[in-house]
Amino acid sequence: MKPSPLRRLLTQRATAKPEQAQARALITAIDAGGIPLHPAKVNQIARALGLEVSREAPVEATIARIRELLSQAS
Repeated sequence: MKPSPLRRLLTQRATAKPEQAQARALITAIDAGGIPLHPAKVNQIARALGLEVSREAPVEATIARIRELLSQAS
């Protein structure tokens, strides 16, 4: 029997690294219409994923890099 979509999501969530889960939550919130109010938090998430981020880097560019990294990891 094929697992339900909910079961697959729960399994992915349970096996995801905490950094990736945090990054996915950020992207999900942005896609739902949220605006990141703390650029430092976005940079912290990106650095936890192993990306090098300058303090002067635009938040939009950092978010695009996080999206790219997450799409490669999936």
